[in-house]
Amino acid sequence: MPPLRTALLQSSGRPTAVAENLKTLDEAAARAAATGSGLLVTSELFLTGYAIGDAVPELAEPADGPTAAAVARIAVRHGLAVLYGYPERDGERIFNAAQLIGPDGARLANYRKTHLFGCFEQEWFTPGEQSVVQAELDGVRVGLLICYDVEFPENVRAHALAGTDLLLVPTAQMHPFEFVAASVVPVRAFESQMYVAYVNRTGPEGEFEFVGLSCLAGPDGVVRARAGRGEELVTGEVDPELLAASRAANPYLRDRRPGLYGCLG
Repeated sequence: MPPLRTALLQSSGRPTAVAENLKTLDEAAARAAATGSGLLVTSELFLTGYAIGDAVPELAEPADGPTAAAVARIAVRHGLAVLYGYPERDGERIFNAAQLIGPDGARLANYRKTHLFGCFEQEWFTPGEQSVVQAELDGVRVGLLICYDVEFPENVRAHALAGTDLLLVPTAQMHPFEFVAASVVPVRAFESQMYVAYVNRTGPEGEFEFVGLSCLAGPDGVVRARAGRGEELVTGEVDPELLAASRAANPYLRDRRPGLYGCLG
């Protein structure tokens, strides 16, 4: 099975400017496709902006809304899958969500952030209740989390036990937590034997200062692609053969003793 080249779009777009952010996504998809990428991953709440406050209810859409249709057209036009972050409306509830659209425009998976970070998110969003959401893409089992979710090792281990090969994590990682991108994410990839694509926002936005440092980490803990602090598109390969070899050599999942962990709740 050939590697899945994956493109990480480190960008904050423009807060509240959905049409402009779709244009940025379209341009990035063209660049990603030119590198041979089969998947493009954006940051948390990329299509609307993160620090948008009172605009959250106005900009929230259903998972099958007009923005999803616009992203599907981009995916089809450039022949690659797209994972994007957006505020999802479901009746009166609003979720911090990420949706994966296939290269044929089909909606493959939609995930609602389960661990909300800080007062802003807790004020505007309802926490999701499904911890493991997956889809198949070019023979790779893809899983979804969002930002703070990946900082809980239980979340990533649940994906490992469910067979996730590539974990996509759109994020809005802010100063002074750079160590998450630098250290935590590669460790998560190693300890749970998977690839992790961690894609951040960058620069100032409202009260936040996003730190960039997006990365694609492999199951050996080695970072295959790393962005700097500014807007950037970086690519790296998710190699099923390397993943299989790493899982065969690393005993973490085989040596687990779940009967001892009941006290974790």
